[in-house]
Amino acid sequence: MSGFREDRFVDGDKVRQAHSKLIDGSVAIWLAELFKALADPSRVRIISALTHTELCVHDLAAALDMSQSAVSHQLRSLREMRLVRYRKEGRHVYYQLDDEHIRDLYRRGLEHIEHG
Repeated sequence: MSGFREDRFVDGDKVRQAHSKLIDGSVAIWLAELFKALADPSRVRIISALTHTELCVHDLAAALDMSQSAVSHQLRSLREMRLVRYRKEGRHVYYQLDDEHIRDLYRRGLEHIEHG
């Protein structure tokens, strides 16, 4: 472990154990990007709406009281991070959460806040 030095205030065993469990830099970057995507209240509200059903941009805009343009912009960010996916049906595009992990992440965050 480069850069690690023993001194009397450091528990070497615990430091080695923590170091062995660290995620690598590229995973840390992806995880930080995920949390950054979730740092916007509009995107969190979109995720909230999509936890219950799939919705088209028009429906999301009406539910969130946002412009369709603003919703589309936020959905693009969520798609890029693979948080939502879409399907086309005629002229309509319906969005849903990409998978159960996103729904679980949202619910766990909400539970954490409500726990106080």
